[in-house]
Amino acid sequence: MIVNLIKFIKLMCLRLLGFQVKKSALVAISLIVVVSLSVSLGAFRGQNRLIVSTTTSLYDTGLLDFIAERYFQLYHIKLDFIAAGTGQALEHARRGDADVVLTHSPSLERQFLTERVVGVRKIIAYNFFIIVGPGEDPAGIRGLPPVRALTKIATSGVTWISRGDNSGTHLKEKSLWEKAGIQPAGQAWYIESGTGMGPTLQIANEKGAYTLTDTGTYLKYQKEGLINLAPLIESGEDLLNVYSVMAVNPEENRQVNFSGAVAFIAFLTSEEGQKTIEDFGKEEFGVSLFNPAVQLLRTDSAVAEWIRDYAFIENGECPPEYRLGQEGLYQ
Repeated sequence: MIVNLIKFIKLMCLRLLGFQVKKSALVAISLIVVVSLSVSLGAFRGQNRLIVSTTTSLYDTGLLDFIAERYFQLYHIKLDFIAAGTGQALEHARRGDADVVLTHSPSLERQFLTERVVGVRKIIAYNFFIIVGPGEDPAGIRGLPPVRALTKIATSGVTWISRGDNSGTHLKEKSLWEKAGIQPAGQAWYIESGTGMGPTLQIANEKGAYTLTDTGTYLKYQKEGLINLAPLIESGEDLLNVYSVMAVNPEENRQVNFSGAVAFIAFLTSEEGQKTIEDFGKEEFGVSLFNPAVQLLRTDSAVAEWIRDYAFIENGECPPEYRLGQEGLYQ
C-alpha cells in the first residue's frame, strides 16, 4: 500500500508543482496520509455504529435484524453484520474487521480466547440442532439417538450433505461422526456443500438427502416453501446448540469499538436483550427459535447442566484472564 501511495504522490507533485520531491519526503507524506486515514476511519467506525461478525445460521434466521431494530430503537446505534461460518467469523475478528463476534462453537471460541483475539465471552442463547431428511426416511432413523442415526445412514448409503465449511454446525456434525466411530469423508454418499446453512438445506432437499441444521434456519426455509425436508431427530444433549457473544480484543486491534462492543454484550445479557431473543419467532412461527440462556444458567436444570458441560471454559463462560476488565458482567 505504501509503495503505491508513494508513486501516486510523486506523480501528483510532478504534475501540480512541476518538480520532483525527494524520496524521504515522499515517504513521510505517505505515512502522514495513511495515519490520517486510519484515524478518520476509526472515528467513523465508532460513531453510532457497531460491526458484528456472525454465523450464517444466525443471520439467515432473521434474529439479528430483529435485534438490530430493537437496539437502534433503544440506543440509536446501527448494527452492521458480516455473516460467515464460525471459523471465518472469528478470523474477521482476528483481522479487526469487526467489533463483536456472535458464534456457536465452544471449541473454536476457546481457541480464539486463549490467542487473545477476543474476550468478554458471554453465553446468550441456546436451541438444538436437528437432523432432517426426506419424509419417507429411507435410512429409518426417525426418533433414534443421533449417533445411532448416523451409523444407520452410513450403513444404508443414503446421501448426507455436510456444510464442510468449518462452521459451528460443521464442527458439531464432525463431533457426532467421531462419536459414531465413522470417517465419512471420501465416501460416495457423503457430500460437502462448502456453503452456508440455507443453501445446504436446499441441496439436501434437491437430492433427497439428510443433513444437520440449526432449528431457526430450518423453520424459516420450511415456512417459505424453499425446502420440503422433515425433522427426524430434534433434541437431546448431543444436539445442543449454544450461542455466545464476544468482544474483539482492543489490545490486538486498536481500531475496534470496544466500549460499543461491551455495551452491546451488556444489552444481550440484560432482561431486555434476553426478552428480545425469546420473542423472535413467536409471531411468525408460533414458537421461540432461540431460548434465552442467562437466567437458565443460574439454575440447576438439566439443560443448564448440559450447557455447562458443553460450552463452559474452565468452569465458566469466560476465564477471568480473558474478561478484559469487564468483571461487572460476571457478577
